Amino acid sequence: MTLRNAESVEPEAEFANNAFRDSSFPKHEENYQKLSEYLELNAGYLPSMTIFDEAYQKYQEIDKK
Repeated sequence: MTLRNAESVEPEAEFANNAFRDSSFPKHEENYQKLSEYLELNAGYLPSMTIFDEAYQKYQEIDKK
């Protein structure tokens, strides 16, 4: 959710915007495996898991600060 930006066309921002609108997305989950599993099974809005991987890595970097 930290990468949301309604005006951005960057893949991570589009993913974050779509995940925010996904009422079933586990927004408070931090476990990579659980999030990844949810997305693989339920996120037709995510064209590539690479986008999630990159977004998750950025999230971890932001969270460490």
